Amino acid sequence: MNDNLSNSNRPVSDRLHPAVYMALIGTALWFVLAIWGFSGNGYTDWLLVVVSGFALIAVSIPLILSRVGRDGQPASRDAERFRDWASGDFASWTGRSKGAYAAVEILLPLGAIAFGMTAIAIVFIAEHAA
Repeated sequence: MNDNLSNSNRPVSDRLHPAVYMALIGTALWFVLAIWGFSGNGYTDWLLVVVSGFALIAVSIPLILSRVGRDGQPASRDAERFRDWASGDFASWTGRSKGAYAAVEILLPLGAIAFGMTAIAIVFIAEHAA
């Protein structure tokens, strides 16, 4: 109960900062580049094109939705500094959390997949090179 009182003076946002969207795009591109480490014969390349298309769609939908205006809110809201957004609260369906924690929770799954796929691709390339 005391925690709710101390958080009441921090700004609350229900929108992600544009830097979070850019980081999502970056990790998705990292993932796509990592999966292309498995390229080989024609059939494998075709499957990688399909997976790359799914990644493109998965990134495009949230990006398009982020650009859609909300109830006449001014575009100057996007000019907020990331530091200010991250130090404030982020309101989601499940409750409030600090903006920095919300950004990490959003980026962690895709980042972990991209990192893991890169490690597996390095091992795959090293095995086939030897």
